[in-house]
Amino acid sequence: MDIWLTNSRTRKKELFEPIDRDNVRIYVCGPTVYDRAHLGNARPAIVFDVLFRLMREVYGPDHVTYVRNFTDVDDKINARAEASGRSISEITAETTQWYLDDMAAVGVMEPTEMPRATAYIPQMIAMISDLIEKGHAYEAEGHVLFAVESYKTYGALSGRSVDDMIAGARVEVAPYKRNPMDFVLWKPSAPGQPGWESPWGVGRPGWHIECSAMSYELLGATFDIHGGGNDLMFPHHENEIAQSCCAHPEGGFAKVWLHNEMLQVEGRKMSKSLGNFFTVHDLLEGHDGQPAVPGEVIRFVMLSTHYRKPMDWTAEKAEQAAATLRKWRGMVEGVEAAAVPETVLFALADDLNTAGAIAELHKLASAGDAAALKAGATLLGLLTPELGAWAEVSVDLSGLAATLADARTRAMETKDFSEVDRMKAALVAAGVEVRMSKAGVELLPGAGFDPAKLEGL
Repeated sequence: MDIWLTNSRTRKKELFEPIDRDNVRIYVCGPTVYDRAHLGNARPAIVFDVLFRLMREVYGPDHVTYVRNFTDVDDKINARAEASGRSISEITAETTQWYLDDMAAVGVMEPTEMPRATAYIPQMIAMISDLIEKGHAYEAEGHVLFAVESYKTYGALSGRSVDDMIAGARVEVAPYKRNPMDFVLWKPSAPGQPGWESPWGVGRPGWHIECSAMSYELLGATFDIHGGGNDLMFPHHENEIAQSCCAHPEGGFAKVWLHNEMLQVEGRKMSKSLGNFFTVHDLLEGHDGQPAVPGEVIRFVMLSTHYRKPMDWTAEKAEQAAATLRKWRGMVEGVEAAAVPETVLFALADDLNTAGAIAELHKLASAGDAAALKAGATLLGLLTPELGAWAEVSVDLSGLAATLADARTRAMETKDFSEVDRMKAALVAAGVEVRMSKAGVELLPGAGFDPAKLEGL
């Protein structure tokens, strides 16, 4: 099967040709573990999980190596430790497990390798030393910086000149830099901060060198695919390319670059100032008076938009996804999955078109082909046993629908809708979608349906 992917570096959709069909190698930038993963962090995790599943389907589970790292040395982690009075190791262990639990809840498989940056400090020091020796880096006041001018094609990934990048970026001003764009490979650690012995004194690595060192150790000088959010394209991925290609000119680093677009909430950029910022855990558990949203529903909504397009999270989409998934789960219950339908596989092989694949699942459901529906959905990480507990709750809402209909009829006569409003509010709080029309009242379990909240109605 041919797989076509849009390579960010060439800006073209290209036929994917693995370096080694027996070992397809993928690297994706993982989280900095200082707090809960927000909803935007889940998008690349889910997108590249589907890529991992597709590659395993096409090349075989034993022939795909997927690496996603944890950054567990960072100034944000240091600041949180200082503010909380807790140890850095305690915080990173806790937040790493939070991330793994939340990603498992939205159906993300664990990658083949999940390296921690702190486990690869010697490799980072060796790479930095090599860059200095080759004239691509220099020491200044306890820091080691990469000399951007030493890499002639710097900026090729993002398509910007160095002058444009200086104008558009927050460039750290430092008197010891030879060029404003030079970036830190190693920096000194103050007392109380994490630090390791190095030829340049006790210090810690800069952020960019981590992924270069870990990908080289685990995947080699050249590997197939590097992925991440498009917010990482500059400067992080640009810097990775520069230092990796200069340290290992015999390799080509990543052949294909994939970048997912960002996420919005109800049509607006997610931010704390707008009050629409929430974590994956917030959604899973319910937040600010909102009902919980099952992980499978979160995954379905995420995959309903192509990874290269902005994804807008809305409560309406979550409700629709929950209704669809409940219906599909009812169809496939007790059914043995068939082979993955070619239509679903072809959609995913066309630049990871998850929205197209879901459209094909709708067609299979309409045709009543439960076995094919189950197989295609499973390839997308949907309708799996692990994510199905939320849909197992069964409750008859017909009695409540009749009660609400009677209350509505009385209200039409008395013009007192207080009881209707009370019942409707209670139903919505329990995650029930209330539909009232001339035909009558219909109650549908929604994304965050909680039957326990119906007690007393």
